[in-house]
Amino acid sequence: MNNIGEKLTKEDRKNLYRVFMKNTTKTNSHLYNLVEKLDRIGFFTAPASTKYHGAYEGGLFDHSLQVARELVRLTDKLNLKWQRPESPYIVGMFHDLCKVDNYKKDLETDSYIYNPYKILDGHGEKSVIVLQGYISLTAEEIACIRWHMGAFETDTNKWKYYGNAIKAYPNVLYTHTADITASHIRGV
Repeated sequence: MNNIGEKLTKEDRKNLYRVFMKNTTKTNSHLYNLVEKLDRIGFFTAPASTKYHGAYEGGLFDHSLQVARELVRLTDKLNLKWQRPESPYIVGMFHDLCKVDNYKKDLETDSYIYNPYKILDGHGEKSVIVLQGYISLTAEEIACIRWHMGAFETDTNKWKYYGNAIKAYPNVLYTHTADITASHIRGV
């Protein structure tokens, strides 16, 4: 998806979002209708990183879509149970929502750098906070988004909480698996 993703326009990404999220309209049409709000905060144009997967304009959406596809695939293949049916779509699509303002384009180098002017810090926590401004989340969705980094959590003192989250909500582990599959195997 990297090579293809870099050629997509913002409108292409918005349409891909609509097509993918159409599967949730039976239970939550609000998700389908978030497109313009997500566009205003830069979801379809932000990069996913400064130098790793999705380090290009639109990379955040491309990565998020791939994680959501992987999580839906795991849900179907493994018959995973969620608190609500649209959860794999929500968790996969919005797990990295924290990145909408994390980076800015450095005009001198034409690369992305960290934004020193962001208001909220954090990763999983920030994604939960930003997303709750748009939709209500279940406790399971909060845990999955918060702990999607899994053992890549940089503060090893928090690993016990990650373990607790997996025990309470096994889909936390599958969310991490979907994220790793998208970034390390699929390359986006």
